[in-house]
Amino acid sequence: MANHLTPEELSKELGIERDVVIRVCIEESIPIYQGKIDKTLFQAHLEAAGTARTSPTA
Repeated sequence: MANHLTPEELSKELGIERDVVIRVCIEESIPIYQGKIDKTLFQAHLEAAGTARTSPTA
């Protein structure tokens, strides 16, 4: 599975708006390199901020 995703791919995977993904990257200085974002780094910032989405358990 790819670790570097476009904002669109990342928003679909995490269930948040594309604009929010880009805003978080800008506010938290997460690099967007050649249109792609490091998923692990992005998720780590969300978890540190306490806003990480968790998968519902069935």
